[in-house]
Amino acid sequence: MKQLASGSMDSCLMIWHMKPQSRAYRFTGHKDAITCVNFSPSGHLLASGSRDKTVRIWVPNVKGESTVFRAHSATVRSVHFCSDGQSLVTASDDKIVKVWSTHRQRFLFSLNQHINWVRCAKFSPDGRLIVSASDDKTVKLWDKTSRECVYSYCEHGSFVTYVDFHPSGTCIAAAGMDNTVKVWDVRTHRLLQHYQLHSAAVNALSFHPSGNYLITASSDSTLKILDLMEGRLLYTLHGHQGPATTVAFSRTGEYFASGGSDEQVMVWKSNFDNVDYGEVIKVQRPPATLATSTGNLPEVDFPIPPGKGRSLESVQSQPQESISMPQTLTSTLEHIVSQLDVLTQTVSILEQRLTLTEDKLKQCLENQQLIMQRATP
Repeated sequence: MKQLASGSMDSCLMIWHMKPQSRAYRFTGHKDAITCVNFSPSGHLLASGSRDKTVRIWVPNVKGESTVFRAHSATVRSVHFCSDGQSLVTASDDKIVKVWSTHRQRFLFSLNQHINWVRCAKFSPDGRLIVSASDDKTVKLWDKTSRECVYSYCEHGSFVTYVDFHPSGTCIAAAGMDNTVKVWDVRTHRLLQHYQLHSAAVNALSFHPSGNYLITASSDSTLKILDLMEGRLLYTLHGHQGPATTVAFSRTGEYFASGGSDEQVMVWKSNFDNVDYGEVIKVQRPPATLATSTGNLPEVDFPIPPGKGRSLESVQSQPQESISMPQTLTSTLEHIVSQLDVLTQTVSILEQRLTLTEDKLKQCLENQQLIMQRATP
């Protein structure tokens, strides 16, 4: 991960360089809070959306030059580049999804069937579909060529806050104010998985590039990492003090970043995608039925993107003797150690915050004693 972009209520766009002691860029231009940011696939452009109703396309260098799109008639909630970098999709509180040409810098067309604020819109990996999430409690799937709504998913019980495509393009995951995450197959429109693990609204999610994991950010202040192959919770991460508002994996999946209402941007190292460990577990277990927090769904083949790994069947067809027991134990122990590392980091953060709280409390007590001494005749 070379660069990280963040937007904030302070209306400033920050670009952080991840090399040690590198300077960050601070771009100004928006007149109100920045609600969303997205790098183009090449990394040469950066889009941002704002409460000022505009979208800006930035060149992420020292000059920080930008082009302004007078995009919507209300707050822009989402910006996302197509995989070819030629198009940009935006979503807004004006209930409209719009598609723009990034190079010609002009409006192309709009999608108008939502009846409440649209919080998120994303292109599919192949650029042929668009998915959008809205406060009308629906997730809509659009055909980019015909510009028509292909399907509406209506299973959420409240506002849908975020939606994204699986890297294979065959599934979508959506997060909602009803504290749930749902995964659907876009070909059959069948609900594949349903998670109710958070105790407050789920604000954002991101697929790992392998397609095997999903991370979520919630107003309960936690991040949760889900194993989609097993259909279960892997980790709960505590770091933010207050709602976690956004989360995203890096392009390689080696890192992920999260932001929250505590004004903190945190960068985490992904230590759960150990290939050897994953393959050992798959060899030792029979094909798994994808489970949810409330029960089991019918057995399905969760897609793995081509070139990103072997399928469950191909791994299991190999002789089990080829993986020795010591290697299995070693890989499992490495996985446990990585979990302990995450726990140790979390405890360290909590200890620092406790120390700060104690110092502030001590200072308050001292100030109170001084006030009482002065008040005593």
